[in-house]
Amino acid sequence: MKTERIAKKFARCAHEGRPALITFVSAGAPDLATGSAILQGLPAAGADLIELGMPFSDPMADGLAIQLGGQRALADGHTLHTTLDMVKIFRQNDDTTPIILMGYYNPIYAFGREKFLAAAREAGVDGLIIVDLPYEEDEELCLPALEAGLNFIRLTTPTTDDARLELVLQNTSGFVYYVSMTGVTGAALSNTKAVGEAVTRIKIQTDLPVAVGFGIKTADDAALIGRYADVVVVGTVLVNAVADSLDSEGKATPETVSAVHDLVASLADGVRRART
Repeated sequence: MKTERIAKKFARCAHEGRPALITFVSAGAPDLATGSAILQGLPAAGADLIELGMPFSDPMADGLAIQLGGQRALADGHTLHTTLDMVKIFRQNDDTTPIILMGYYNPIYAFGREKFLAAAREAGVDGLIIVDLPYEEDEELCLPALEAGLNFIRLTTPTTDDARLELVLQNTSGFVYYVSMTGVTGAALSNTKAVGEAVTRIKIQTDLPVAVGFGIKTADDAALIGRYADVVVVGTVLVNAVADSLDSEGKATPETVSAVHDLVASLADGVRRART
């Protein structure tokens, strides 16, 4: 595995004078074939990095849209094994786009920590965002992941004070993910000035790129946040694009894949004009 994929991608975006775009999609949603087609086409649509959500029955930080996306995948029989297989297939045609698995520790624990880390590395995963493991639990997964050659990306929030931020950053690698608001995914972005101030505060304590997510729904949102952030993260609106394209029985239609890719192309245009 090329462990430097994330750093190389950020360096390329910086050379182009723009923030990077990270797109989140739920693995295997609404079904494996459609989810795989969505994943395969994200780089061509404009995604610089990909967050692949690991479906889980009891998420704690996800809003309704992402919860339902995960439920569709689980109902279709999706498992963590299937998520890793999706990454492995993706890597057959793309060895440059970083993939970060995002989710919760329970499926990894059930899979087996060492087994999971080895399988993720072999599949071509570049990093992990595990939202329910704070820095106090670094020995549980963070440190083993780093030893296995996987980046471990931490979340910070508006309630993370300077003292805790210093601790959170200690074993963070790849980039820092700033959650732009309290609450769950899917809420609307309300205070962009506060986001800029928070990014500045984080950058005082780290040289890592700072990503901003939660609440970014449009190309204009992406352009606005991209003035401050090194990385713009978009998820819920893409999951909603899938949901809105489904038929009356909740099945994929011929428009499902293109609905996501067209929206990603619009968001990519937003980040490209963020600093012009």
